[in-house]
Amino acid sequence: MGKLIDISSFDDKCLDAIREVGNIGTGNAATALSELLKRMIEMDVPQTELVSIYDIASHYGDPTQIVGAVFVRSSGGFGCSLIFIQNEDDADLMVELLLKQQFGTHIPIDEIPSEMRDSALSEVGNIVLSSFLNAINMMLGTQHQISVPGVAHDMLSSILDVVASIYGQMGETALLVNTELRVEGLDEGKISGHIILLPDPDALELLLEKLKVV
Repeated sequence: MGKLIDISSFDDKCLDAIREVGNIGTGNAATALSELLKRMIEMDVPQTELVSIYDIASHYGDPTQIVGAVFVRSSGGFGCSLIFIQNEDDADLMVELLLKQQFGTHIPIDEIPSEMRDSALSEVGNIVLSSFLNAINMMLGTQHQISVPGVAHDMLSSILDVVASIYGQMGETALLVNTELRVEGLDEGKISGHIILLPDPDALELLLEKLKVV
């Protein structure tokens, strides 16, 4: 078990180092997503925060909004859990974009069977989270094995309650990364995405030592 990290004591230099992790991870994820969708993707500068796992809900919007979430667990030198959350409309749009790329034609979301929809959303989430994690492991010089993704559709508050109740048993600190993507050829505008990284205590200590903030 790693030592207790008091994130409230971090100064601006420490927080800047943490934000750089978010920048690198999301940049890597955007590149991988661009390759998956075969479209140019531009990413806004992500907003990155290190918070208590029990305070996650206060950093998001309407708790009753329906979201799509993809969960994975990573073991290895940097043990952690990761979650990719999108509001349901943006998740549906990602599914449509992926299936259009794969089948060469647009399939309206209401014509896509739920199993195919979740499979596509799982593929998108897995690419985003794996690529985000790859960037961190390259930074640390560690390796990882990632689990088969799980998918859930529920109110944001319910998803975050699960995060706190299950993953809070492994660690009490979460890295929140929020960004918006502009996808080539997409008239609807930006697509939002939220990554929650829940490092195991030893993994968080390793990351902060690498960043020279502890």
